[in-house]
This record gives sequence, C-alpha cells and structure tokens, in this order.
Amino acid sequence: MKRMGMIFRAKANKALDRAEDPRETLDYSYQKQLELLQKVRRGVADVATSRKRLELQLNQLQSQSGKLEDQGRKALALGREDLAREALSRRAALQQQVTDLETQHATLQGEEEKLTLAAQRLQAKVDAFRTKKETIKATYTAAQAQTRIGEAFSGISEEMGDVGLAIQRAEDKTAQLQARAGAIDELLASGALDDQSGMHKDDIQAELDRLSGGTDVELELQRMKAELAGGSTADRQAIEGGQGQGQAPSQSQQQPQDTPRFDKQ
Repeated sequence: MKRMGMIFRAKANKALDRAEDPRETLDYSYQKQLELLQKVRRGVADVATSRKRLELQLNQLQSQSGKLEDQGRKALALGREDLAREALSRRAALQQQVTDLETQHATLQGEEEKLTLAAQRLQAKVDAFRTKKETIKATYTAAQAQTRIGEAFSGISEEMGDVGLAIQRAEDKTAQLQARAGAIDELLASGALDDQSGMHKDDIQAELDRLSGGTDVELELQRMKAELAGGSTADRQAIEGGQGQGQAPSQSQQQPQDTPRFDKQ
C-alpha cells in the first residue's frame, strides 16, 4: 500500500508539473498578496475607527467631569456641601473611566502605528514581487518561444513531428508504388503476366522486329553511301534489288550499253 501510494503521488506530481504554468502560479501568488495587503489595510482602518470612538468617549467623559466640577463648586458656594461632595464623587468615577479609556486609546494608537508600518512594508514587498513577477513572466515567455522555434527548426516539435511522419508515409507509399510498377513491367516483359490489352509482344516477335528494323537501317545506309560516292545506276539498282527478293534483272543490266569511242587523230 505504501508503494502504491508513493507511485500515485509521483504520477500526480508529474501530471501537475506538466499542467502547471509558472506565469499563472505567479499571478495567483500576487493576487493572494494583494488580498493579504487589503486585509492589513482593513485592520488598520478598524483600529483607527476604534481609536476615534475612544477619543469621542473621552471627550464626552471629560466634558461631564468638567460639568460636575462646576456643579460641585456652585453647590459649595451655596452652602450645599452634601451636593458638592456628591458631584465630586461622580467626577472621581468619571475620572477613573477617563483613565481607563486613555490607556485603551494609547494601546490602540500603538497598534495602529504598528499596523500602518506593517502595511507599508507589505506594500513595498508586493510592489517588488510584482516587478519580479513581470520580469520572470517575460523571461519565461521568451524562453518558451525560443524553445518552440528551436524545436520547429530541428523537427522535434509535436506539430513538425506530425508533418514529418506524413511526409515519410507519402515517400514510403510512393516508393512502394514505384516498386510495384517496376515489378509488373518485368513480369509483363518475361511473359509471366498476360497483357489483356493485346499490346504485349512475346520474346520471339520482339527479336524478329529488332532484326527487321536493323536490316532496313543497314540497307538505307548502303544506299546513302552509294549516292554520296557517285556510284553507277547499276550499283544503286543492285542495292535496291537486294530489298526485293526474286526480282528479275532489269534490261539495263542484261544488255550492255554502247559507249561511243573517239579515235585520237
């Protein structure tokens, strides 16, 4: 079970690592810091509100204390010592409340100063983190683009890999078709396959056609040589007579021509 749990955690960690985008993580961290900063500011505002409320209560108590002091002084002037004593007693109770409120006010004021300083420091850290975050995001984006360009040039990217596989399959099919066409031609030439169109010739017919074509070429070549050399008509007729077998010799060949003779004087 421990091994299965470790394998599951390793698989999950690898899957999360592939799915994680550092830029999104940085943005999320920055958002959480902003929320924390907002809470600190809200705390400072709450402490300042409480301090202000204590200040109002202190002002009211001090006003009542001064009023009781005046009332006691007037009662004493009128000879009402009992009223004056009661007024001073109430004033003493109010003074105790004033003392307690002043202590609380001092405490709240100290907390407000601490929170204000903490908010300022946190604001500075958030600003520094934002600058660093943008720098890291820009660097990551540039590195990612450079990696994709390099993969595209080297052909190891997923898209270019698919294109390379398609080209390889096309080349393989082309080579297979070429090999099949060549094999069919060889089989037709050897007579292993019959040509259904009737255009195919066997080996004997092909050899006869070749010999006939070669004889015609040789006869034509001899005739052209005779014409260029200025041969006699008999020679040309002999050459031409060789083309038709069983032809009788012409009259010019049977009877010699009379050639005039000139005597020298």
